[in-house]
Amino acid sequence: MTFARLPSRPLQVYGSVLLLLGACSSEAPPTSGGSSATAGSSSAGDAPAAGSPNSGAGGTSGSGGSGGGATPTSGTGASNTAGSSHTPGAAGSSIGGATGASGGPATSGAAGAGGASGAASGGGDCSRELLKQTVAAYFTALAAHSPTSLPIADSVKVTENGKTIMIGEDGLWKTAGMVKYDKSALDAEGCNTATEAVVPEEGTDLPVALRLKLVAQKITEIETIVVRAGDYKVSGSNYPSKPDAIIMSDTSVKWETVVPEAMRNTPQEMNAWMSKYFKAFPAGVCNTDASCKRLENGNSPGGCDLGASCQSGDPTGNVIKSHAIFADAETGIGVGFDLFMGNTDMHMFKMYGGKVYAVHAILGAATSTGWDDK
Repeated sequence: MTFARLPSRPLQVYGSVLLLLGACSSEAPPTSGGSSATAGSSSAGDAPAAGSPNSGAGGTSGSGGSGGGATPTSGTGASNTAGSSHTPGAAGSSIGGATGASGGPATSGAAGAGGASGAASGGGDCSRELLKQTVAAYFTALAAHSPTSLPIADSVKVTENGKTIMIGEDGLWKTAGMVKYDKSALDAEGCNTATEAVVPEEGTDLPVALRLKLVAQKITEIETIVVRAGDYKVSGSNYPSKPDAIIMSDTSVKWETVVPEAMRNTPQEMNAWMSKYFKAFPAGVCNTDASCKRLENGNSPGGCDLGASCQSGDPTGNVIKSHAIFADAETGIGVGFDLFMGNTDMHMFKMYGGKVYAVHAILGAATSTGWDDK
């Protein structure tokens, strides 16, 4: 099969026909700093009104990352590694953005502008630190095969590969070792987390996706995708996982490195990219960096624009239905959960300065996500 690389267009993020995702060889801004600013959340399909800057819905370009009102606290972002030469232009550049000088700015800034559409569940009782601690506590409890230390709501819903399970009793809860690697999007506005991880199961490292939802500081939703041998097939062909490649992606992408204020896109902008990505699929991987690659359970089928086109205007359909889309503007990580060609799927994107620098997917065999896809 032959694919052509397409020119980037303003502020839209999209996918390929079969194989979706990637680690990019360019890197995140070489920034150190805390990760405490509030990111926005959105339900699937929410997007800024037509004509809003960088919405992605109308294909218009805007400034490369709006500043916001939250103030970060001091700290060190996870997985911060020395930068190389790819950094996007500062705010005010067109969304296709000029590339910054090698090394880029080394300052942290205020958070991106406020949350995207959709009612916030977190309110004042949710913070980035709470979410980070909850993810860490979850993996510790998982390795201990006991959820008793976790703040679980009585009404919690738990799924693994689209099937409802009993927490602590089924699936990976019975077999998991201690997590070897993880990176997370933290959405304090909606009190959501999304994590790509590598977790050992009886001596085999597995790609894992995890989504947590908190209300009143208790976990109300747990969605897990666990990719075991033979779980990921496209058109009948099996694609083995490469968890080491997921771990190694941090050397170039620097997923949890804080994005400087001048390079941030707002949660609204990021959510609009992702909403259109799913609704218009495969009509456009737009605004990807030239070196952006996809990873699918660690496999790299090629560049982020492989097998795709770039559609202008509002999405005209709803090709891939999703049930969770939200963004962490501080680190530039956006996530979406959906069902794709017989696989329950988490997409994770690294975005800043109006461009996409990495696309990863965790895909596990399923007939349903177990959630309300719209």
